[in-house]
Amino acid sequence: MNNELVKTIKKSTLTMFNNLEVSMKTCDKDFLICGTPVWRYFYHTLHSCDKWFRSPKGFVEPPIQVKNLDRVDYPCSKTLDMKTLFAYFNDVKQKTLDYLDGLKDENLNEKPIECEYTRLQLILSQFNHFNLHIGIFNGITISKSDKYPIVFGLDEKENVKRMDKLFDE
Repeated sequence: MNNELVKTIKKSTLTMFNNLEVSMKTCDKDFLICGTPVWRYFYHTLHSCDKWFRSPKGFVEPPIQVKNLDRVDYPCSKTLDMKTLFAYFNDVKQKTLDYLDGLKDENLNEKPIECEYTRLQLILSQFNHFNLHIGIFNGITISKSDKYPIVFGLDEKENVKRMDKLFDE
């Protein structure tokens, strides 16, 4: 098997993580969205990917999780610094890429054990979720700084040129 579908998904997943990383580096982490600081939305986005990209069944909460930390519409007294958020980012990214490395094209239409969704549905839902939040983060950055954050896309050569930049010039 040549696994072309999973290879394409992996490329898109790397793009997704690159775009979130730029957002995490450029967006004001303390800016309030509906009364909740942006840093909690970063965590919420990562936590959702951690739980739902593979399957919610058997998911183990990360050590930093406390009640409602991942639920931005509920109060939570815990604060995470950016170092902790980037450590979680790297952990979720690695787990996600490792999962894709073990996946075959023929597995995409299968449902994980005790899950009502196929693997492809789970993956695509996280692409949607990530990109929704990245758009919000970038909108905040643009409105506050009048600068447009770098956005990674399909063109790998162009992406490599952008790796060390945070903003379009």
